[in-house]
Amino acid sequence: MEKKNTKKIIIGVVILIVVIAAMFLVYENFKPKAEAGNKKITVTVVHADKSSKDFEYQTDAEFLGEVITGDGLVVGEDSDYGLFITEVDGEKADDSKQQWWCITKGGEQVNTSADQTPISDGDTFELTLTEGY
Repeated sequence: MEKKNTKKIIIGVVILIVVIAAMFLVYENFKPKAEAGNKKITVTVVHADKSSKDFEYQTDAEFLGEVITGDGLVVGEDSDYGLFITEVDGEKADDSKQQWWCITKGGEQVNTSADQTPISDGDTFELTLTEGY
């Protein structure tokens, strides 16, 4: 009886390892890739008062964070999840109001931090001061 349970546990662990390895390979093959070379991107900043301002960049950087921190548009802190943006275009997010800077690309929220967001020629990003977690 004990041999059967041990065999089931070993088979379960092997299946789990195979599934994790397969998921890792799928992620590596389909994750967004950064584009090398010179690119033109636009970053629109939407402030708390709903006013907006466009910033255009010519860059050979591969990730958004390199561009927006390099010229001082964005100030942030390194975290376990990448760059945590605390200030954009001189406006600080107020923790007491649960404010944070949301990154979107073409209106769709990105699921990576700025320093992990790849850029391609012609991309348009928005940094919007958002209230509420």
